[in-house]
Amino acid sequence: MGTITTTDGTEIFYKDWGSGQPIVFSHGWPLSGDDWDTQMLFFLEHGYRVIAHDRRGHGRSTQTSDGHDMDHYADDLAALTGHLDLQGAVHVGHSTGGGEVVHYIARHGENRVAKAVLISAVPPLMVQTDANPGGLPKSVFDDLQAQLAANRSEFYRALPSGPFYGFNRPGAKSSEAIIENWWRQGMMGGAKAHYDGIVAFSQTDFTEDLKKITVPVLVMHGDDDQIVPYADSGPLSARLVQNGRLKTYPGFPHGMPTTEAQTINADLLAFVQS
Repeated sequence: MGTITTTDGTEIFYKDWGSGQPIVFSHGWPLSGDDWDTQMLFFLEHGYRVIAHDRRGHGRSTQTSDGHDMDHYADDLAALTGHLDLQGAVHVGHSTGGGEVVHYIARHGENRVAKAVLISAVPPLMVQTDANPGGLPKSVFDDLQAQLAANRSEFYRALPSGPFYGFNRPGAKSSEAIIENWWRQGMMGGAKAHYDGIVAFSQTDFTEDLKKITVPVLVMHGDDDQIVPYADSGPLSARLVQNGRLKTYPGFPHGMPTTEAQTINADLLAFVQS
C-alpha cells in the first residue's frame, strides 16, 4: 500500500499487490478500495498485479472540501497510473467507479489501457433530462442528499440493508456482515465528498466519453439493479463504445461483485484472458 499526492495537494491512498498484467479497480460511491477485496485476492491468485485506490474524500484518502467531480476523479486516477507507470492495464469500475474509468480513458487516452470493464456502472447518464427521458428524476438524487445530510450513519445502514444488494427482495438472504462492511467503508469517508459525489455520479453525461473508447469494453449489469436501473445504463453504454460487449445477469443486484462474486470473478477472468 502507499499514497500519492496530486497537484492540488490531495493524498490518494492505494493498494498495489502482486506482479504481472495490472488490473486497476475503481470503487463505487461512497465506498473505498476495500470493496474490491474479493476480486483483488482472486486475481492475485491468478498471477495478476492488482491495484485499488480510495477516491478523494473516500476511505483513507484526504477528506478535501472540493474536487468531488468526474474531472478530478479521472485526473486522480491518471496521476496514480502515471506514478506506477502502468502499461497494458485492465480498468474495472463499479457504479460511480465505472464513470471514473470511462472519463479517465476519454480524458487521458488509451496508451496505458488494454481493456475496460463497467460493472453496474452509472454511464451514460443517470438523471432524467429532455435528451434522456428514461433517466431517474432529479428529485431522487436530491432525496439521497437530504438523507445523507440528516443522518449519514442511518442512511448508510438503510441503503445496503435494502436496494444496494437486493436484500429487500422477497426471499433474499440478507447478510449482516456485508451490510456492516458497507457502513464501515462509507463512514470512513467524508460527508462533503459523499454529498457532492451524488451530483457527480448522477448528473455527469458520459455519452461523448463512451464514443471515444476503442479498447475492448465488457459491460456487466444485473437486470434487477435498483440503484442504476438496467435499461437506461448497461445496454446503452455497450452500444456507445466502439468495441463493447454486454453481459446481462438476470436477477442480480447493484452490488453483485460482492453478493455474486464467484460468477462475476469468473466472467472477469474470462474477459481479461480473451
